[in-house]
Amino acid sequence: MTASATIDDAATDGRTANGVPDSPADILASDRSGIPVDPHEPGYDAAIGTIIRTAKRLCAELNTGYHEPEETHAIFERIVGHPVDQSFRLNPPFHTDFGHNITLGRNVFINWGCTLMDRGGIAIGDDSFLGPNVQLITINHMKDPTRRAVTVSRPITIGARVWIGAGATILQNVTVGDGAIVGAGAVVTHDVPAGAIVAGNPARVIGHV
Repeated sequence: MTASATIDDAATDGRTANGVPDSPADILASDRSGIPVDPHEPGYDAAIGTIIRTAKRLCAELNTGYHEPEETHAIFERIVGHPVDQSFRLNPPFHTDFGHNITLGRNVFINWGCTLMDRGGIAIGDDSFLGPNVQLITINHMKDPTRRAVTVSRPITIGARVWIGAGATILQNVTVGDGAIVGAGAVVTHDVPAGAIVAGNPARVIGHV
């Protein structure tokens, strides 16, 4: 996984006394809320693993051959598991590791080759554009090499009327404010103020709209 920094410690709320979730719903809630999740723990495969496999299959279907816009929209709705506004536009190929934690506003455009790893939740506001090969990565790994397979997911929030340039990467726990511009190839590790223009690795403010 791509990450800005690895995770040392995180809360274990929502678990039983021995740290194991009570049910598949609990492990999904833990994953979404930033609690460490081990792929070997009980319930992982039935909950998270099942959704991951479905996302892989549907992305393969979406990315194979040509689809008319209406068909592309229908497959995307199956990937995310809920209705998406008809104003949404997507140029496949598109990749996600989960899909069900993606929420989109109106008039969102996602260009060729974008990857949204959304287990921590990705929200994209109205009228925002993602350029080609943008990556939004909400998942991270533990610093301890003996627990490296354990993941911690935290959200990404993209405001309204945001433009994310080609090849930019936005990492977990980042909010990009309304109207901001993220330059091509930027690596965003911290919040971006509304109306700011950021570029570089790590991204920094270089101007304002």
